[in-house]
Amino acid sequence: MSLLGLIFISVLQFEGVSGEVKYLYSRAGHYAILSCGRASSSDPTCSHVEWFFDRDQTQSVTEVSGGKVKLDSVRAVRLSLDSSCSLIIKNITAEDAGRYTCRQREYFNFTDISTYLSVLTISPSPPDADPKRDTEVTLECSLFRHIDLHHCPQNSIRWMDETRTVLLGEGEGYKFHGQKNCVSSLTVKRQSGHNRRYTCQLVDEENNVEIEAEYTPVFTGDHQSDTPGPDSTNVPLSSIMSTLRVAGLILMIVITVLVIRGTSNRNPPDDDNVCTDGDEVSYENDEARPAATRLD
Repeated sequence: MSLLGLIFISVLQFEGVSGEVKYLYSRAGHYAILSCGRASSSDPTCSHVEWFFDRDQTQSVTEVSGGKVKLDSVRAVRLSLDSSCSLIIKNITAEDAGRYTCRQREYFNFTDISTYLSVLTISPSPPDADPKRDTEVTLECSLFRHIDLHHCPQNSIRWMDETRTVLLGEGEGYKFHGQKNCVSSLTVKRQSGHNRRYTCQLVDEENNVEIEAEYTPVFTGDHQSDTPGPDSTNVPLSSIMSTLRVAGLILMIVITVLVIRGTSNRNPPDDDNVCTDGDEVSYENDEARPAATRLD
């Protein structure tokens, strides 16, 4: 047999088949299960399964080999396989967005199933925004995805308030800045008395929700009223406690003085206040003077 024939046979023996392509969305902090298709009943340990990851096609990273998670993977502690060889990713971050390919080998053939995982996140901008100091904060809703998926369509990322009303333009307590590629920005202002809830949604061309995430900005610290003068409803707890301590101390002093006075009034007259002159005894007390008594 010629050399060309041997090469041709070898190519046929290592034939690969690209299976279905899936698209999956998840929120930061949640988990995702990426299917590997139909698991082989003859391989319960997934020893013939491999998982690969790439973000932009420049470099592919092996996450699972021979049914075991690679220990040198940056996300190894968050990866695992279930009984059907599906890949489980816990505590998802923006860095997990990309394409995951499951490869099942059987003899000299293999089948690839790819899943594009996109991750939706909400974060304050700038990242060091301080609710104790700032009167407003800008929220950025971002969709991280594989480079093959290109740009996000305009108006595909939208904001809603707690009443499920779509926020556009500028309104009470918010200002919508629009969408640039896969990032949508919304500035929310501090409002006295309550904290509002904002929802970021990713929708398709038919306005169906693909994924959504919620964010509740918590503003703390004293909120000064525009009306001059003190407001009794906003008195800090520390001031109230200090006032109570001072009042308690004054009360203790008053009680102590009253006790001392009561004790002195109950004491008998001192001997120096009693004078004797022969058979007469007289009391030099400023208060009630008893009648003189003569001794026989």
